[in-house]
Amino acid sequence: RYISVTGVQTCALPISTNRHLYMLVREGTYMNYMMKLLTITFTAIFIGTTVLTTYAAPEKGWRYWGYFQAAPSSNSWSYATTGPAASTPKDGSVEGWKFSFSSGTVDAGNPTLKPNFKATCAGVAAQPGMVRVAVVVDYGARAIAPKGAAVQPTIRQCVIIKSGANGLEILNKVVPIRTDASGFVCGLNYYPAKECSTEILTPKVLKRK
Repeated sequence: RYISVTGVQTCALPISTNRHLYMLVREGTYMNYMMKLLTITFTAIFIGTTVLTTYAAPEKGWRYWGYFQAAPSSNSWSYATTGPAASTPKDGSVEGWKFSFSSGTVDAGNPTLKPNFKATCAGVAAQPGMVRVAVVVDYGARAIAPKGAAVQPTIRQCVIIKSGANGLEILNKVVPIRTDASGFVCGLNYYPAKECSTEILTPKVLKRK
């Protein structure tokens, strides 16, 4: 059955199914009821969206061995633009390696020690057909160390090697290298022991405030 308000059939409500709504219509308050219902619905959607945003998934990033370089006479690091196997450092260059972490908001940065060829290779004379390259190996922050692994002291060493040697050959003069099948550097001096460029949760101490 349907009802008519003031003689005009404006609402099609089956009275037998909801006497409460019939009373609301008869009293002229049906529209107020519907407005309240819509308000409650949209409020619930907004609160649900806010809760989902607040409890978003924790941020993650990657820990890996980063490769840095400094040209002769430079005292600042730059990210290497090629892999070590494709790089042939010149005499007076500095090669840097750091166990790093990066995510969408965090970058663990350059090696702690600044590139200093003169200090590292002091007393090492130039030789024909050879190049002198300073090497820095920084094992990174304790906060990103693999579980159970001890952070090793930073290495600074001067390498003298045949001209044209690549960055990987130079690094191998300083520490043992572990790579994956593609040649990506995974571990230096057995650090880390097994993993290779692993995704981890962003450590709290590295998060931007």
